Amino acid sequence: MSPWTSLITSLTLLLYLIITINVGRARAKYKVPPPQMTGDADFERVLRVQQNTLEQLVFFLPALWLFSFYVNPLWGTLVGAIWLVGRIVYAWGYYQAAQKRMIGFVISSISSMVLLLGSLVGIILSLVQP
Repeated sequence: MSPWTSLITSLTLLLYLIITINVGRARAKYKVPPPQMTGDADFERVLRVQQNTLEQLVFFLPALWLFSFYVNPLWGTLVGAIWLVGRIVYAWGYYQAAQKRMIGFVISSISSMVLLLGSLVGIILSLVQP
């Protein structure tokens, strides 16, 4: 198990915790009580950041670990760090306006795809090489 991959995983979970706390703060600020999921548009954007990040975590974390195991943990860490930056840019932009989320979304999506495709190549190579 790579400490670098573990670091990216921990930082990813920390980011998700912060994003989740932001939802609670937005609920209080915009007076949207649980379990209500709609209300002020500013609240809904904060909620969408959390929901989309959770959706992306399901894809990102296994891809990060598979890449790190079958390809290279340092390269996995680098691509994972880029994914994290993309998620931060995504959240920051989306909090301001829905149109400002795309740059961060593209950065994190491309990073995830690199991890997945690299993982597939690494796994296939490990299967065909003695």
